[in-house]
Amino acid sequence: MIELKTGKFKPEYAGKLNFYLSAVDDQIKSTDDNPSIGIILCKEKNRLVAEYALKDMTKPIGVSEYKLLERVPEGLESSLPSIEYLEKELEDL
Repeated sequence: MIELKTGKFKPEYAGKLNFYLSAVDDQIKSTDDNPSIGIILCKEKNRLVAEYALKDMTKPIGVSEYKLLERVPEGLESSLPSIEYLEKELEDL
């Protein structure tokens, strides 16, 4: 499961994601599957706060930052779908 947050990491995000992972593992995952993994993506994180928030969690959860860019990096433009393609795909849904 991935949680995308638009601001700073807050310790309560870890508890919320732990809850979601428990529900997924209980309701969706089969007995042959490994435990679900959680990732919290935030615009900012304080490493120490994240470490304390995750310290006693029993589920595998990671916290990382993301960075928004004004432009797509060179070399990636040709490998991404066009806006027109995405709009058509969404219309077809």
